[in-house]
Amino acid sequence: MTSWMLRVPVALVLALNLTAHAKVEEHVLPNGMKILVKEDRRAPVVASMVWYRAGSMDELNGTTGVAHVLEHMMFKGTRDLPPGEFSRLIARAGGRDNAFTTKDATVYHQQLHKSQLGLALRLEADRMAHLVLSADDFSREIKVVMEERRLRTEDQSKGLLYEAHSAAAHEAHPYRWPVVGWMNDLENMRVDDARDWYTKWYEPNNATLVVVGDVTPAEVFAEAEKYFGPIPARTLPARRPQLDPPPRGIKRVRVKAPAELPYLVMGWRAPGLRDVEKDWQPYALEMLAAVLDGSDAARLDREVVRGSRLALQAGASYDGVNRGPGMFVMDGTPAPGKTVEELEQALREQLQRIVEQGVSDAELSRVKAQVTAYQVFQLDSMFSQARQIGMLDNAGLPYDSLELQARKLKEVTSAQVQEVARTLLTDDNLTVAVLDPEPLGERKPAPAAPEHRH
Repeated sequence: MTSWMLRVPVALVLALNLTAHAKVEEHVLPNGMKILVKEDRRAPVVASMVWYRAGSMDELNGTTGVAHVLEHMMFKGTRDLPPGEFSRLIARAGGRDNAFTTKDATVYHQQLHKSQLGLALRLEADRMAHLVLSADDFSREIKVVMEERRLRTEDQSKGLLYEAHSAAAHEAHPYRWPVVGWMNDLENMRVDDARDWYTKWYEPNNATLVVVGDVTPAEVFAEAEKYFGPIPARTLPARRPQLDPPPRGIKRVRVKAPAELPYLVMGWRAPGLRDVEKDWQPYALEMLAAVLDGSDAARLDREVVRGSRLALQAGASYDGVNRGPGMFVMDGTPAPGKTVEELEQALREQLQRIVEQGVSDAELSRVKAQVTAYQVFQLDSMFSQARQIGMLDNAGLPYDSLELQARKLKEVTSAQVQEVARTLLTDDNLTVAVLDPEPLGERKPAPAAPEHRH
């Protein structure tokens, strides 16, 4: 969040408030597929997403990365559609499409004119039921995925660091392995692994269609019934919790990689949001992250970056809307001549100040205003609205609870922020990862990888 988000034009705020109050309508097909629709009449377009409740957390050791690999393969054609034709048809209709895989889900999305929604649904239903997985296509695409891993992780020092942090923070939970998969698993993956994943998870009773745009729920429900309705439901595999054992003390990991500067990541295992109405710790953690980071006036930028000049950059974030455990993270780059140990101590001191002194009402009010402005700004995008709805539903939370969550955030007290900092952000829950930079030599730092296209 940045301060310019507070300067949203009044007319836009009013328009977005109307959008915010639009009700999400739900319909479940006889085969178990859920359809969620939210009207947004500001433009004659729609954002359409199919969420499969199958991400890297559902993988088994030895085939990590298979969820992401299948995401690539879903663009390789069906019984009636040649490879690449899906995206060509969407583009020809004036739309755009892509997909992404997370720890919790795999999502396929399109944005196009409202008159072309039927095309998107027909194509999605076709590949849900009739995907063709050929060994030749797989052998080519797995090389693309391995190159993506090299570009995004192995040639990115911070990517390696965060990967090592997750592996150390989670002993048993599958959040410990990377979404892209371990390279050794990718090297040994076969087309049958992708076929098995498709057969197990790509079923209508494991999918949710989210549509936001200039449509009526009734017409979307009818189109969804037409295209997805004939696909039969199947029994899904049993999901096992694979919970981490109770933490027993601080964990530390160091990663050596070519880089210009060292880097520090401090991550605390924390509760995720499970009950939107009754939980309070996740909202307090969200406010704590916003107090520390999120604007030029936030504590880390003011005290650690511009004040003591200990860091070139320092941040804080909380990730609590997941199927798995939450994580509160503080990270940063020490300034030249400063060490990661000095930076870690400075970040700890900022937390300790909150534990001892709390947060003033004025500071908390300012942060709440920023969070509210950011939420309003997010509603300007139909894609963002669809993603929010799908993410909540996939996490097992009410998809229509955004207003309730906003109210709960506004109700957070300084004492609650102080309490989560004191009781949750302890060394028992902490994993620290440090990047030890090695000489770059002739090699230049790899550029950030672009969003992959299919």
